[in-house]
Amino acid sequence: MELANNETLQADFEKLDPREYIIIKGARVNNLKNLSVAIPRNQLVVVTGLSGSGKSSLAFDTLFAEGQRMYVESLSSYARQFLGRMEKPEVDYIKGVSPAIAIEQKVNTRNPRSTVGTTTEIYDYMKLLFARIGKTISPVSGEPVSRDTVSSISDEIHKREEGARFMILAPLHKQKGRTLKKELELLLSKGYTRIVAEEEVLYIEDILDQVKELEKKQICILIDRASVQKDDEDNQFRISDSIQTAFFEGHGECIVDFVDEKRISFNDKFEKDGIVFEEPSVNLFSFNNPYGACRTCEGFGKVLGIDEDLVIPDKTLSVYEGAIAPWKGETMRLWLEPLLKNGIKFDFPIHRPYEELTEAEQQLLWTGNKYFDGLNAFFKHLESKLHKIQYRVMLSRYRGRTICPDCKGTRLRKDAGYVKINKASIIELVLKPIDQLIAFFDQLKLDEYDQKVAGRILKEIENRLQYLMEVGLGYLTLNRLTSTLSGGEFQRIKLATSLGSALVGSMYILDEPSIGLHPRDTRKLVGVLKTLRDLGNTVIVVEHEEEVMLEADQIIDVGPDAGVHGGEMVFQGKLEALKKADNTHTAKFLNGTNEVKVPAQRRKWKNSIVIKGAKENNLKISEVKIPLEVLTVVTGVSGSGKSTLIKKVLYPALAKIIGQGSTESTGKLDKLEGDYKKVKSIEFVDQNPIGKSSRSNPVTYVKAYDAIRQLFADQGLSKQRGYKPAHFSFNVDGGRCEMCQGEGIQKIEMQFMADIELTCESCGGKRFKNEILDITYQGKHIAEVLDLTVEESLEFFEKQTAVVNKLKPLFDVGLGYIRLGQSSNSLSGGEAQRVKLASYLGKGGSTKHDHNLFIFDEPTTGLHFHDIKKLLESINALIEQGNSVIIIEHNMEVIKTADWIIDLGPEGGENGGQITFEGLPEDMVRLKGNHTADYLKGKL
Repeated sequence: MELANNETLQADFEKLDPREYIIIKGARVNNLKNLSVAIPRNQLVVVTGLSGSGKSSLAFDTLFAEGQRMYVESLSSYARQFLGRMEKPEVDYIKGVSPAIAIEQKVNTRNPRSTVGTTTEIYDYMKLLFARIGKTISPVSGEPVSRDTVSSISDEIHKREEGARFMILAPLHKQKGRTLKKELELLLSKGYTRIVAEEEVLYIEDILDQVKELEKKQICILIDRASVQKDDEDNQFRISDSIQTAFFEGHGECIVDFVDEKRISFNDKFEKDGIVFEEPSVNLFSFNNPYGACRTCEGFGKVLGIDEDLVIPDKTLSVYEGAIAPWKGETMRLWLEPLLKNGIKFDFPIHRPYEELTEAEQQLLWTGNKYFDGLNAFFKHLESKLHKIQYRVMLSRYRGRTICPDCKGTRLRKDAGYVKINKASIIELVLKPIDQLIAFFDQLKLDEYDQKVAGRILKEIENRLQYLMEVGLGYLTLNRLTSTLSGGEFQRIKLATSLGSALVGSMYILDEPSIGLHPRDTRKLVGVLKTLRDLGNTVIVVEHEEEVMLEADQIIDVGPDAGVHGGEMVFQGKLEALKKADNTHTAKFLNGTNEVKVPAQRRKWKNSIVIKGAKENNLKISEVKIPLEVLTVVTGVSGSGKSTLIKKVLYPALAKIIGQGSTESTGKLDKLEGDYKKVKSIEFVDQNPIGKSSRSNPVTYVKAYDAIRQLFADQGLSKQRGYKPAHFSFNVDGGRCEMCQGEGIQKIEMQFMADIELTCESCGGKRFKNEILDITYQGKHIAEVLDLTVEESLEFFEKQTAVVNKLKPLFDVGLGYIRLGQSSNSLSGGEAQRVKLASYLGKGGSTKHDHNLFIFDEPTTGLHFHDIKKLLESINALIEQGNSVIIIEHNMEVIKTADWIIDLGPEGGENGGQITFEGLPEDMVRLKGNHTADYLKGKL
């Protein structure tokens, strides 16, 4: 169905069968301009177009919103009471909508307890598996721990030959405050007639007067005397009954004494080697339950402790040169003096750099000795003075989140690790990467009974692990926090979870699932999307990646441009036909009419930062140079260690050295060398939201709102009424609508569904009181100004330089389509990242003397080729101002423009973490068998 016959199709809309097509007629949500489209069912459909052209408005705000609304309509009257107010997408009609499942990029959990294992439900099945078939192993002897039961003792007795005689005994436990005579009298009253003292059987009545002689002997109660009779059922019942009685009288102990054999002692407690163990249960393996959580960190895996990297930020300094940061001031130097004076007495090298000290010498600085008090004593002293504010401030400067010393970050109580399956505990398994975990379950050998019990559970675990592998996440561990995942990883986890539940006849709507994937892994992802389609689902993907378009059954291109210039359907059909079209930006980039140009020459560099001995996670790097004042791109397959090297090692280590501080703990490395002192500040431009609250928005983030509020406060009517700039703020009382507190929406919490956001009835979503809306500038009140797009506002405020200067960078980074007052919650990760970039550009970057290092984590997220071109211009502007830029990226358009490439690999997870290439793109394409080089060849 190409565009040509799509026009006749518009007229024929009424004749289409909703069982074959999902039909949208006249969509006008956000910037969509009366867009009509028929999407064929049970196909893989890619919606593409420039950032802000209306792709998400079509897929999410129209199609998914209607699917969700129709679903809620079928619910109880309780849920439906809000439905009259749940807005219908602005559209003539939508026919043929299936139940809709949206898988977005937003990592919408900040829960510090949520992990990959709990999100995918694999951990729930593993808890069940260990509770059902786990064997507790004693850490002392390495022997399995088991409790004796009546039937297991009866079985042991019946292993003897027919007629073998034996006694069933229970040790006599004397109650506190009772004499032996009193105990024996009590036994008589209970109906027992004999005891066994050492080996001798005695009648209780006969010895009541000679109790003194028995005081020092070991005494057992004789419960029963019997012989082995294998075919006598009554005899077997009698033996079982006697064992039960022995357990009761012996407080859990029972002794069987065979004639001419050594006594055998049995115990119904779950203990071994003098330790009483907890019996495996689901709660024992749950860190979200007080019973199973580590006592120290309460199941969080981290505790608030003293961060060694903050105490000793520069490990190249010696103790004498001031390596210990808290002992630098005049007052605190008193703690250092004894060490400097007496160091010679215990042979401590005060002039040797901290990094060259032995482990014992480094430890000594913390523990101290008789000559000086160590750092531990120093921080204890600070804690005792917390009533004084200066000590509180000082202590907070050196605190950070550190791995819990008890559970080593696994969150579970220690004895959960004693329960094992095939010599592996659940703690060991959650720390293994998923690809190794699959291998473990593949090789798992169970006996017939365990296989019967665990068969179904194992099937569920293996299926879910397999889906995670298929979406390219084999390098993650189940213990990894969900909040530390990138948007793309989180989306693919949700995709794998959806596959695990395998619905049919649904409509899956995905928002750029290829984010964070190397082109090699994108192929696997496409396979997963096709699996979903082949099950009988309609899969609609908002995507810019060429690999995904190649495999699509249909491509819908929305455009032609962004914002107000978009919102029309410019193409629908197959990829081959799209390449021949010339009316869309996508077509021009696919057929080579337009392109991101390769720079005529690469920038040369002299200075660099050298990272030595990086060993965090899967890194195995002895040395790598990060050039300064050029564009460095860090590449490699997903999970090869790119983010670990830059985000976990370089960023926190450098931030702490240059005194910028970082609450992040620094990844393991030997040292930083090179010209790092040239860097004055380090900016990490990631994809986290630009603000925590829904009130935060782009115009406040780039500091343009201050000038706009001042402008409104300067109007004549404002001055008459005494309005100040604060009256035009929705963050403080005064001018904002008090019903919704300036939010414009009211949130209704639905008990078993996502919360519903409804427009505020008092202000109609305008956020301000009516009297504030009387004040206008050039015919628009403040709510109308906040509703302008960045592009429109540049025209509207053209005479106001203060406003234009702040807003222009947003337009330069390709965000001309976003609205000034748009809530930051509604921005994608890539958009949030570009707002941050615009904010730095808006500060005028820096002067030549002030050298900043900018780190970008996949800035092409959500960007069309056309916008990548714009973005690279902005990033190059930062470098021209004398800054350095590092980009972690998979996009070949960015990689080919790099001045320097650092490639990690060769694979992900355990098989990654090595430097496979450092150098120019032209040199890289000569490599054989390098995944990045293979895809880069076609671009140079």
